[in-house]
Amino acid sequence: MIVDCHTHFSSDNRIMSEHIGAAEPVDKCIVLGTPEPAVEDINERLADYVKSYKDRMIGFAFIDPVRDLYNTKELRYVTGDLGLSGTAVYCAQCGFHPAQSRAMRFYEAAEELGLPVFFHNGPVLKADSFLEYAQPVLLDDIARTFRKLKIIIGDIGLPFVEQTYSMLAKHENVYADFTINPDSSWQTFNLVVRAYESKVMDKLLFGSGFPLGRAQKCIEVLLGFNKMFIEADLPSVPRAEIQDFLQRNTLFALGIKQIAEK
Repeated sequence: MIVDCHTHFSSDNRIMSEHIGAAEPVDKCIVLGTPEPAVEDINERLADYVKSYKDRMIGFAFIDPVRDLYNTKELRYVTGDLGLSGTAVYCAQCGFHPAQSRAMRFYEAAEELGLPVFFHNGPVLKADSFLEYAQPVLLDDIARTFRKLKIIIGDIGLPFVEQTYSMLAKHENVYADFTINPDSSWQTFNLVVRAYESKVMDKLLFGSGFPLGRAQKCIEVLLGFNKMFIEADLPSVPRAEIQDFLQRNTLFALGIKQIAEK
């Protein structure tokens, strides 16, 4: 089974019509709520969308824990009434330190309810975003404090990839969304080799980054990884290691059991 752990919901119907086609190559995909300042009911719209494709799509609610104080009761609305299975936070874009006190109360509630938290902090950021809040090492306090909370570092933590791999090696409850740019062959090569040498391939989750990326092209590039620079004397990564992470049961790893067991 192939799960795309990183796609985005948009209020733009044109983009979402493309999302349906882009999701065809995978068995299931996670759809992240995205901050849209002009759209107040983004999570309600997301819930309606994933319900239309409930056998294949899983929604993660957009949460700004500093602007809106979230406790267990409010998060039960996200999981119960809306039927969403996780949360997505945008620290760099929304301008808050990941371990800010109000955010920590949110993580406590998410851990209690078994909701994974996807930290989407790049790599494409607007000029007014806070790059310092995108550093994966800032999640260390969260991972230590809430050891049962499933944490996903989006986009491999780019541009702070070494921090990401250190977090994966240190914490059992931390995973990384391995979303690549299939047109950047040298970057992709280095990301895969470094993950393999750091012995964290088992903590990687496949993602496409839709609408910026497409699952089909990402899968093709990763499966052909060892052919990228076949004539050069460069390190290789066992194909089985790449296949294992592409076919990982991401939903089970994140504790989304009611869907993973179907």
